[in-house]
Amino acid sequence: MSKVLLLNGSPHAGGCTATALGEMIKTFNEAGVETELIQVGNKAVRGCVSCMSCQKSGKCVFDDLVNETAPKFEASDGLVIGTPVYYGSPNGTIISFLDRLFFSTKVSKHMKVGAAVVSCRRGGNTASFDVLNKYFTISSMPVASSTYWNMVHGFTAEDVKKDLEGLQTMRNLARNMSFMIKAFKDAKEKYNLPEQEYEFFTNFHDGK
Repeated sequence: MSKVLLLNGSPHAGGCTATALGEMIKTFNEAGVETELIQVGNKAVRGCVSCMSCQKSGKCVFDDLVNETAPKFEASDGLVIGTPVYYGSPNGTIISFLDRLFFSTKVSKHMKVGAAVVSCRRGGNTASFDVLNKYFTISSMPVASSTYWNMVHGFTAEDVKKDLEGLQTMRNLARNMSFMIKAFKDAKEKYNLPEQEYEFFTNFHDGK
């Protein structure tokens, strides 16, 4: 069975972001896709210190939720990152978590399907959405889309439940993501995954 891992970057386990992700989870389950939700936003997650220890060990030097999540990320076919908007950007905790998760793991992220989900009261949603999508597009992860940008509006969970278009967007996103995951699995068996090149790593250190 296909599996999607969902990360809630909000400190509130039952808040606006959780309401959006919950709508996706119901739709994933209807599509026969297994889900697991990990609460990140209320954890004490420090940022990357660029020690490069992970390049040898394959895991982060700080043994916390990042290392716990890594094998679940590896076993998943897709990743949904949800966050509230703080000062026009994603919650700092989820950014610290993602920096370390994506950099420290030797997990192949190639062709895992990614989707970003943001919740806000009024503004900052598209800027936060762009930040999260960059984790996917640097990692050869196809990005799932919906019938509007993947966002909900509201100050409380009850507000989000009234955002009918936002919840509709979440359901359509989960359906599209489910289809992509299943289609990529079928294509992998028939064609194999696309070749990836890693020969060049340009730093311009020689001035050329």
